[in-house]
Amino acid sequence: MQSKQTLQVAVLTLVALGLLTVIFYTPIWWVSLTAPNYPEESFPDGVRIHFHMNGVFNGCKKQEKAEIVEEEALDCVHEMDTINHYVGMYPIAAGGPVERGFGQFLMVFMGVMLVGFICTKPKLRMTILGVGFAGIAIWMATTLYGKDGFSLQNGGYVSALVTSMDQEASGDTSEPEIVIGGVAGVLKDSLEESGVEVILPSQVEAANKAKSTSSGAKKAHLIKQLKLTYDIDQVKSDTMSPWDGSSFQVMSWHYAKSLGRYFNNQEEIVPMVKNLELAIHVVFVGLLGAMALVVFGSRKNSGLLYWLLILVPIALPLFFIIDYSAWLWWYGHTLNDMGAFSVKPFMPTVFGDGKVAQFTTHSYPYKGFGLMILVSLILALAALIRFKQFKQHG
Repeated sequence: MQSKQTLQVAVLTLVALGLLTVIFYTPIWWVSLTAPNYPEESFPDGVRIHFHMNGVFNGCKKQEKAEIVEEEALDCVHEMDTINHYVGMYPIAAGGPVERGFGQFLMVFMGVMLVGFICTKPKLRMTILGVGFAGIAIWMATTLYGKDGFSLQNGGYVSALVTSMDQEASGDTSEPEIVIGGVAGVLKDSLEESGVEVILPSQVEAANKAKSTSSGAKKAHLIKQLKLTYDIDQVKSDTMSPWDGSSFQVMSWHYAKSLGRYFNNQEEIVPMVKNLELAIHVVFVGLLGAMALVVFGSRKNSGLLYWLLILVPIALPLFFIIDYSAWLWWYGHTLNDMGAFSVKPFMPTVFGDGKVAQFTTHSYPYKGFGLMILVSLILALAALIRFKQFKQHG
């Protein structure tokens, strides 16, 4: 009976662990603005953005209609930033910098906790947690403070930082188009006019090269773009240190650049950046302390510290709502005086529809949040089975 319960807990927890991985790459919440000057024909979903664990991404789709010609979808993150700055709101990239920068560590941290929860033997569980947390600590320290540690960040986070600065994040490194002339060119054109598709050896090679291009190569390209921008800023600044490629340096610089994108008031920006840098240090030390506490609490199959192994992942939807609401409050109550219009501090809509001037705001959960709820239900069932197991054999 006990082995059957252990197996049930293991299966449920591993399913939840797999879903956590999916959640990291899935939009969790969406927000859009609709207004008369954004007609439904061109903006069927309004000016829409998607919130992920590692950044905020474009939610607008390319319109393929006879009356609308678009080579690529409108970047609605930039569009919403432009709208918001008129009332003094800071850019979207200024929100949740610590959460996005630590997102990958937090998700793996919860994953290790769930693996530890599966184990019913305290000594083995402490070993699993200790080894897993040690790996996270080394990874986190190297990423945050090590030279070129930013390269250890996930590609989505890097891409979000690049696009938030109006830079192209496609990572396209394709070669220029080859023009075929002479007799070969005439023959090629003649065949294509006859409906025959002509594929050149160079095109085959380029296609194979594109297929073999890894996500790591694209991420390296994006980091190079960030470095080029950083180096330009450093030349203009007397206080910036040379690029070392650490996440701490990139996060601090990018935050300052985001804050000053529309309202370049250094008297306000400098203290805010200092607060961010302090927050990075505090969260880093806090996570190390949390790891030590969890390992300590796992030394026996009872007590609140033991149950934190599964209660924390269960509460993930609640944590997201609290954090999301707090940042919306910050946006609405940290308005810059340099905005074109003066408005009283306000609380943006967390859930549902709202109204700001001529804009209607829409804020609703998306696929990722649904998966969070599913994970919570699965883990709650696993926790109930484990509770009964310990009660029967305790």
